[in-house]
Amino acid sequence: MNKSLEYIFPNPPEGLDPKALRVDYIPEHVAVIMDGNGRWAKKRALNRLRGHKAGIEAVRETIRCASDLGVKYLTLYSFSTENWKRPEEEVVGLMDLFAKTMLAEVDALHAEGVRVRTIGDLSILPEETRAAFDEAWEKTCNNEGMTLAVAINYGSRQEILHVVDSMMRLAAERAAETGEVPAATEEMFEQGLYTAGMPDPELLIRTSGEMRISNFLLWQIAYSELVVTDVLWPDFDRYHFLSALLEYQARDRRFGAV
Repeated sequence: MNKSLEYIFPNPPEGLDPKALRVDYIPEHVAVIMDGNGRWAKKRALNRLRGHKAGIEAVRETIRCASDLGVKYLTLYSFSTENWKRPEEEVVGLMDLFAKTMLAEVDALHAEGVRVRTIGDLSILPEETRAAFDEAWEKTCNNEGMTLAVAINYGSRQEILHVVDSMMRLAAERAAETGEVPAATEEMFEQGLYTAGMPDPELLIRTSGEMRISNFLLWQIAYSELVVTDVLWPDFDRYHFLSALLEYQARDRRFGAV
């Protein structure tokens, strides 16, 4: 971390002390379920897409703050495999929003040394959306700062089935060659995940107060600390992020031990 806490959190609300944050105990990987855009819009008698657009500033704020604090991996749950069930108008608007936002933000992310990657099945995304994320990867893939992983058309059950299918095919091929079926290992399994090469999240944040995982990183969050806030995503800012980090640092992480 090369910026002071006073710089990162210049105007903390009463009762929240940035100096209480242990800068030597920042989680390496933070994952976020960005929930509440629709309810934020409904409270203001706006259509749901306006809520998604309002959430862009919360995305910027979270990326900037996480990068400044030295988080090495930030994964944002943007669009799930189940979200295709939403009204067509909303889905089309979201895909357009993803493309335009990525293209508008990539230069700033590149300047900050952020590396942009995606997790999920991009094959069925609209061409413009897929091209925007491909361009972001190509521009930033050699950066050495924080990795921003955008989970788009992502579903953890789908991801796990993809890995199992690949391992079964590999086992069948080796059995045909050697007569023996190789034993499955965690390391082998993790190599087939969309998140291959990334550490598991130490902290998972969910906004909007909903107490569920929503098919997100089911394998990877086996020992993640979960922090749920009632704040709707468009209202989430660096101080809510700070509050989640402070709660994380107050936890006693035992990983099944005493």
